[in-house]
Amino acid sequence: MENILSNIIISVNDKLYVKNPETSDLGKKIIEQSILLIDEIGFENFTFKKLGEKISSNESSIYRYFESKHKLMLYLSSWYWGWIEYKLVFATSNVINPMEKLKKAIAIVTEKVNDDTATAHINEAVLNKIIIQEFTKTLLTKEVDEENKEGFFIVYKRIINRIVEIINEVNPDYAFAKSFASSIVEGALHQHFLKNHLKTITNCNETIKVTDYYIDLVEKTLR
Repeated sequence: MENILSNIIISVNDKLYVKNPETSDLGKKIIEQSILLIDEIGFENFTFKKLGEKISSNESSIYRYFESKHKLMLYLSSWYWGWIEYKLVFATSNVINPMEKLKKAIAIVTEKVNDDTATAHINEAVLNKIIIQEFTKTLLTKEVDEENKEGFFIVYKRIINRIVEIINEVNPDYAFAKSFASSIVEGALHQHFLKNHLKTITNCNETIKVTDYYIDLVEKTLR
């Protein structure tokens, strides 16, 4: 899969950036180091000034790519979900049995993420940690309706709707496919967060994977 993904450019809504960071070495460095810095100090403490110091560049040079750290976070989120979508499509495209297809889709959106060496300037394992910690915050804003109209969450929604289609293949009579699919994708982030930080209120641990929980839930719900 890495060889296939290395030939694919993950497109991100061009309204999220001033200049496409993928078009220059500085832009790629901004993406690479912003991921590492957000993971290190948290999004609340992250600033373009601190990022500029980390990459030995002026703060103003970062603003030539992103107008705010919120837009940068939306960019990182959109890129991440685009990467997940490609993995999901490749993992399920040749699977005939609907339940097996659904299990593979669930594994993609719930499993622990490893770094993909095909994308040298993006560490997906670290980015996944940021998504677990921060993604919901990009939705819970007063601007969410306007940003939704601008298409900032289209890839995230597209992943959920792909899972909805597979759920409908498994059980066309199940009345809550959209709610179920969105609960799986969003809930997986929450379960990983609990597993990492609030261990006493989740059954997921080093032995019981988040994927195990959701596959068990799907099998018992849709049978």
